Amino acid sequence: MAVTGSAEGEGDSPALWAEVRALLPRAEEGLTLALSGEVEDCVLPLLRRARALVYGAAGRPDAAAAAALERLSDVLRDYSWEKLNTGPWREVGKGWRQVYAYGCLFGALAEVAAGRPLARAVRLCDLGLLMGAAVLDNVLARLVRALQPRLPPARHGLPAAAPRAPEGQRPLPSARPRGPPPALQPHEAIPHLRCPSLEHFRDNYLLPQRPVVLEGVMDHWPCMKKWSVDYFCQVAGCRTVPVELGARYTDEEWSQQLMTVSDFVSQYIMDESNVGYLAQHQLFDQIPELKEDISIPDYCCLGEGEEDDITINAWFGPGGTISPLHQDPQQNFLAQVFGRKYIRLYSPQDSENLYPHESQILHNTSQVDVEDPDFVKFPNFTKAAFQSCILMPGQILFIPVKYWHYVRSLELSFSVSFWWS
Repeated sequence: MAVTGSAEGEGDSPALWAEVRALLPRAEEGLTLALSGEVEDCVLPLLRRARALVYGAAGRPDAAAAAALERLSDVLRDYSWEKLNTGPWREVGKGWRQVYAYGCLFGALAEVAAGRPLARAVRLCDLGLLMGAAVLDNVLARLVRALQPRLPPARHGLPAAAPRAPEGQRPLPSARPRGPPPALQPHEAIPHLRCPSLEHFRDNYLLPQRPVVLEGVMDHWPCMKKWSVDYFCQVAGCRTVPVELGARYTDEEWSQQLMTVSDFVSQYIMDESNVGYLAQHQLFDQIPELKEDISIPDYCCLGEGEEDDITINAWFGPGGTISPLHQDPQQNFLAQVFGRKYIRLYSPQDSENLYPHESQILHNTSQVDVEDPDFVKFPNFTKAAFQSCILMPGQILFIPVKYWHYVRSLELSFSVSFWWS
C-alpha cells in the first residue's frame, strides 16, 4: 500500500470531503439510522441532528457545523460507551454497539470537515470497528481505507531507551526469563504429515480427534514471502489495535491497551525489555490487506459451519510471551508464519489432572505452570500425558476441540489461528 501525505493538513482538502461524502447515501433520508435492539429514546434525536449537520451544506460543513458535529459525536460515544461496559460483552445489545459506531463515524467526519490531520479520524474508525457493530454497509471500513493513504508514513524503530510509564502508573511488564524449550522425546512428539487428502485428514485426525502438524499446506500463502515487521508498519502502522501487556493473561500485572501498530512495534517488538502481545480476533476484518495474504485451510470445509462462521485470529509478539495451558470450544488450526513456538498438548480426558481454575472466567485455563509445575500443590499433574512440538514457519498445527494447549514464543513470531466447528 502506498502511504502518502503530510503531517499537517492532510485532511484539509475539498476533494477529500467529496470522496468521503460519496461513501454515504446520497440523500439524508437514505442514512436510515436503523438500530437493531432497544435504545433509549433520547439517542435518536441526537443521531438525527448529527445526520442533518453532515447533509446540511452543499459542500463541506463550515467550522461551526463541524464543531457541533464533533460535540454530538462525543456525546454519542460517551453515552454508548457506558452501555458497552455495564456488564458482560455478550449481553451488550447490538443497538448500543451501532450507536457507538455512528458516534465514531460522525466524529471521523467532523475531523475531515474541520480539515485537521487525519490520525484521529482513522483512530475513531478503528474504535468503531473494534467496539461497534457494522452500519451502512460497513462504512467505517470503507472510510478508513479512503483516509489511510493520505496519512504520513508511520515512524517506527528502536527507541533510545525503554519508555517510562507515566507517573502514578505501573511500569511496563517484562517477561520472566525462560531457558530453551524442553527436549522433545520421540514418544511425546506430535506426528507430522505433508498435505494429506481431505479424506485422510478426516478419517485419521479429525474424527478420532488426534493432533497433527501439517506441512506444505501454507507454502503458497502470500504472507510467507511478504510479512515482516516493516511490512506491518507500512500497511497498518497507523491503525489502532488492542494489545495485551504482560507475558501471560493469568499474571497479576497483565492488562490490555489500545495503541497503534507502530507504537506497539516500537515499545514491545523493538524494545525487548517490555512484553506486549497483539492478540486480535478482528484484525483481518479491520485490515483487509492482511486478510488477502492468507487462506482458510481447505480442511475447514469438513466442519459443520459455513466459511463465515470461521474465526480468524492474529497472534504477533516477541519471544517469551506465553499462552497458559487452556482449552478452546472449537477446532483450531494454528498456522505459523514466522518465528518458532514451543507447544504442548493434553487430552481433554486429563482435565481433572490439569487443575482448571474454579472461577467462571478462567474455568478453561489450568492453574499449573507447565514448564515449572508445583507438584506439591498439583500432585496429579504428573499423571497427565502430553504431546509436544516446536512449530516452525510454514507449519500448521491441528488442535482438536477442547484439547488443552500451552504455547510459548521462542522468538519474535506471528501466528494465525482458525477456529471452526
